[in-house]
Amino acid sequence: MDTLSLKTQSATPATITKEWVVVDATDQVLGRLCAKVAKILRGKNKPNYTPNMDCGDNVIIINAEKVKMTGSKFTDRVYLRYTGYPGGQREFTPETLMKKSFKLRANGHHPLYTKVVKGMLPKTRLGARQLDNLYVYNGSEHPHASENPKVIDINTVK
Repeated sequence: MDTLSLKTQSATPATITKEWVVVDATDQVLGRLCAKVAKILRGKNKPNYTPNMDCGDNVIIINAEKVKMTGSKFTDRVYLRYTGYPGGQREFTPETLMKKSFKLRANGHHPLYTKVVKGMLPKTRLGARQLDNLYVYNGSEHPHASENPKVIDINTVK
C-alpha cells in the first residue's frame, strides 16, 4: 500500500478560493440562520477546510429586518456587555439592537447579527478576521454587486 497517498492535504493561502454568497433572511429563525452563516464564514462546508486558515466565503445577508425569533425571545431575551468600569454592566434585547440597526446604517454592520454570529466563531484573531467577512443589510439592496455574488438558499445548507 502506498502511504504517500494517505496524507492529509491542508489548505494554504495559495489554494484557498474565497467566494461571495448572498443569503436572504426573510422569515428565517435568527439562531438557525446565524449558525449556518457561521459555518460558511469558517469554511466548514468546503472539502479543503483547515481549522487554522481563513478558508470561508464572504457572506452578504439581505432583508435582515425580516428575521424572526421563536416565542417572545425578541423582547424577553437579554444580552449583557460590560464596559470595564464599576457598575458598567449594560443590558439590551434583540428588539433594541434591531432599532439601533436602523439608526446606524453602517457599511454592512448590523449589531444583532454581529453579536449572534460572533458567539459562534472562535474567540481568536482568526475568528475576528472571519467576522469581517460578514455584511448585513436591512433591505434587499447591497453595494457588492461588482463581486458577482451567488445567491444560495440557506435552507439547503447542512
